Amino acid sequence: MTTFQYHPDIIENYPNIVGGVILARDIRNSPTPDELKAEYIAEQEAVKTRIGDTPLSEIPSLSAWRSAISAFGVSPTKYRSAAEALARRLTKKGDIPSINTFVDLGNLVSIRYNLPVAIFDTREIEGAVTVHYADGSEAFTELGSNEIIYPEVGEVVFSDAKKMCIARRWCWRQSTTSAANPDTTNAIITVEAHHDNAYNDIQNAVNDLLKLFETYSGGTFESAILTADNRAT
Repeated sequence: MTTFQYHPDIIENYPNIVGGVILARDIRNSPTPDELKAEYIAEQEAVKTRIGDTPLSEIPSLSAWRSAISAFGVSPTKYRSAAEALARRLTKKGDIPSINTFVDLGNLVSIRYNLPVAIFDTREIEGAVTVHYADGSEAFTELGSNEIIYPEVGEVVFSDAKKMCIARRWCWRQSTTSAANPDTTNAIITVEAHHDNAYNDIQNAVNDLLKLFETYSGGTFESAILTADNRAT
């Protein structure tokens, strides 16, 4: 059964897309343990040192995401990719607060590779999650709200078989209906890239996510790397 896929139109217009996908079952969220918190803090310090004074717009992975977002008519500085938003928080504020095990694991790998990592609770998802151009009828619920809103026509979104919008503006923001919670046990974890070294970075990011989740959340995992030649898993 297909879990995650790119619509052919996305592949046609973004032939360099590489997506890492992990299907996680029987995982356990929790307050962040001290060992993970120390690893997360150390990673933040390493990333700040590595970035230094380099503008975020000159980091290849973030620059490629800006181009991808611009291509469907959205300002990439008004609606920053999740990866750039995290890097911006880290470099401007000095740290990214610890939230819980799942969020911290995703953020740790995101800042390590400057790539967006998303963790989607699957309990309300029906069928495959598809990355596609919105027709405007997909129902999206903003984090922290019960109000249903709808994406712009032509905006890249993630949605399921019943047209529940799981993420808007590709990797800008996910929905409250798919957000990982303290009681999340099954999830789809994604990490995506467009830049020249995308395949290697995605492969490494998936390996790191698997290792970290196995260590701190338990569970069982299936993973795949998607490209233009292999657009579904």
